[in-house]
Amino acid sequence: MFEDTYKTIRYASQGVYKEKGSKFLAFAYPIATEAEAKAHLEELRKQYFDARHHCYAYILGADKAAYRINDDGEPSSTAGKPIYGQLLSHDLTNIIIVVVRYFGGIKLGVPGLINAYRTAAKDAIDNAIIIEKNITEVYNLQFTYEQMNSVMKILKDEELPQCNQKFELDCSLDFSVRQSASTRVCDEILKLKGVKLTLLRIE
Repeated sequence: MFEDTYKTIRYASQGVYKEKGSKFLAFAYPIATEAEAKAHLEELRKQYFDARHHCYAYILGADKAAYRINDDGEPSSTAGKPIYGQLLSHDLTNIIIVVVRYFGGIKLGVPGLINAYRTAAKDAIDNAIIIEKNITEVYNLQFTYEQMNSVMKILKDEELPQCNQKFELDCSLDFSVRQSASTRVCDEILKLKGVKLTLLRIE
């Protein structure tokens, strides 16, 4: 079976873990881009400016190929990696978890830190609504005005969402198609002579 789905979270969620006076506040957000990840991080740094650390991990893309891990001054691999590990073990992508730490005056040691960041991240995931989304491919399609009826019939028969329509002598529109159906749909469209099909992005 061709897998063209992925799991992410529907809304932002929070988690918390406390140990020996230290408080670990976890914030999980659904994201689609690295810019969104950075924006959430900056917002939390402003809001919790008096915290000792803002550690995070995020994963992007249906194939989970893009990811980032940051310990923000904690000993190497004691913060970002355990957060990242929770994202992997729950099979999530298009998500960032930031754990904000307020230091309680007593050092937790490496095992203690790993456990704290992992538990805080898990709590945020446990409090989230996990959803499954289809991987879709977004294409730009260019065609002549004479071909409009043939093009629109294919898009209508396949029930494909469209946007950015421009119908003049030379026409163009964007449409999205579920990845498992994309080859069949694109082959059908390309049977029309002279149309131009360009893959814009995969979501």
